[in-house]
Amino acid sequence: MSDLTGSVWPQLRTALMQAFPQLYELVPGGALAMDLGPDGWLLEVRPEGAVLCQYGVALDDVMALMSDGTPEDLGTDEVAKQAKYFIQPAVGKYRALLLQSGFTEETEMNGAFVAAMFTRPVDVTNPSKVQDLMRWCQREIGRGA
Repeated sequence: MSDLTGSVWPQLRTALMQAFPQLYELVPGGALAMDLGPDGWLLEVRPEGAVLCQYGVALDDVMALMSDGTPEDLGTDEVAKQAKYFIQPAVGKYRALLLQSGFTEETEMNGAFVAAMFTRPVDVTNPSKVQDLMRWCQREIGRGA
C-alpha cells in the first residue's frame, strides 16, 4: 500500500462521497469516516488503501464510570485496561466475521481512547470494490444504517 493522496485518492474520495453522503473527513483531504449504525462502530477509508472497522471508547467515559462521581485519581494504565474490557462484548460480536473476511485486528490506545481496529487493504484504483466492501460493513455491522 502506497500513499496515493496526490494521485488516485482525490478521485476515489469524490466517488465515495457521492455513493455515501454520510461520509465525513477526519482531516481535510485525508481519511473518510462514517458511523456504522447506533452501536458505536466506525468505518474509515484511508488514502493509503485501507478500510477500517473500529469500535472504541473514550478514556474519560471509562474513568467516569469507574470513579462513580468521586474525584479519585485513576492511573491511565488501569483505565485503559478497563476500557479494553469494556469494549470486548461489542468487538466479540463481530470479531470472527471480520477476521474470516480478511481483516486483521489490532488495538489502538492513546491518552484519549482505546479502540479495536479491524483493517483490510483495498485497491484504491477500483472504486466499485471499495464501495462493495463498505456496503458489506454497513450490512454486517451497521445493519443497513
